[in-house]
Amino acid sequence: MRKPISNCPICDGRLEPVKLKCTSCEMAMEGRFPISKLGLLPSDQQRFVEAFLVARGNIKEVEKELGISYPTVRKKLDEVINALGYAPHAKRREQLEILEAIERGEMSPQEGITAMQTLSGVFHKPA
Repeated sequence: MRKPISNCPICDGRLEPVKLKCTSCEMAMEGRFPISKLGLLPSDQQRFVEAFLVARGNIKEVEKELGISYPTVRKKLDEVINALGYAPHAKRREQLEILEAIERGEMSPQEGITAMQTLSGVFHKPA
């Protein structure tokens, strides 16, 4: 399989598509064509996104597929989100930190529920 390229091999500048050709009728067009945000990612980030999608967002599966740790998967995911122009929201980051604390055993599930409720402004009285 060919490795996708998004940067010039000489100067590392961004490449943009200027010619398209139909694989069926051979018709060709030249000009400036829009490119997907995903196509602008460096090839290593494109491979990460592909692995993430194949794993259907299951971070444990991404860990296995790429042979990297959970924190590395999270870091790479944040890098891709930032590269695409979608800075993660502080609230979502805090929610993920709560879930990770539960996963590491630093917080009980009940403490996690309480923390999530506090974060979202939802308070339930115990029955």
